[in-house]
Amino acid sequence: MTAIALTIAGSDSSGGAGIQADLKTFAAHEVYGASVIVALTAQNTKGVSAIHAVPRAFVSRQMDAVFEDLDIGAVKIGMLATVELIETVAAGLQKHKARNIVLDPVMIAASGARLLEREAVQAIRRHLFPLATLITPNLPEAAALLESSAAETDEAVEEQADRLAALGAANVLIKGGHGHGEVSSDLLLLAGGKRQRFNAPRLATRNTHGTGCTLSSAIAANLARGQPLPEALGNAKSYISAAIAAADQVPVGHGHGPVHHFHHWWGKGQHP
Repeated sequence: MTAIALTIAGSDSSGGAGIQADLKTFAAHEVYGASVIVALTAQNTKGVSAIHAVPRAFVSRQMDAVFEDLDIGAVKIGMLATVELIETVAAGLQKHKARNIVLDPVMIAASGARLLEREAVQAIRRHLFPLATLITPNLPEAAALLESSAAETDEAVEEQADRLAALGAANVLIKGGHGHGEVSSDLLLLAGGKRQRFNAPRLATRNTHGTGCTLSSAIAANLARGQPLPEALGNAKSYISAAIAAADQVPVGHGHGPVHHFHHWWGKGQHP
């Protein structure tokens, strides 16, 4: 049976994040990718210049079309710019009994542009936390979801993970990419209270556009393939680390370039 994953997110016109990054990541994991586009962005590696939200009725039609025909094994949720879109997506997920939902609460682009209305943060907690199998905020996003300051110690990260779980998130991954030191450490808090750390060397590169999108979609792809959550996350962490390490091999744009989604394949064969 073909593993199928769905991304519900915004479109990145430069191809490094959002829907485009998710579909590349699904393909890199040999998973068939479907998409529901909730917003269009005019952006490149230097920043986001405009955001156009898709009408909520059309988002619903996209979700119906996909779920009524395809056997969706996992769902990755990315940028949802408005309260209305959050409510619409949540209703569609409940209607179609979606499973293996990975919520990446995208708020700010790598360039610093804000991608989420401030009032939508509460809507994410209320409508999407109870539906998500896993939420994957980075340090600033975890702080914003809790209306707190960013955690700066391992103990503070663990405390914020507990608080996010208390808000209804079944499993919590707080990503440490915005931290400091030689090691980037992600904390996974599983339902039931078990904690697990996923560590990787912190790599010196400016080409980090789409890292959060790519990690969450890699987790979703692995879940669609039937992997248990810790295994799916560990394999996704290995994939994104390799994609970041190879990012400088694909110089794109003049700002924060994308990670190398196809690092395992490009350059390995001969092309006409």
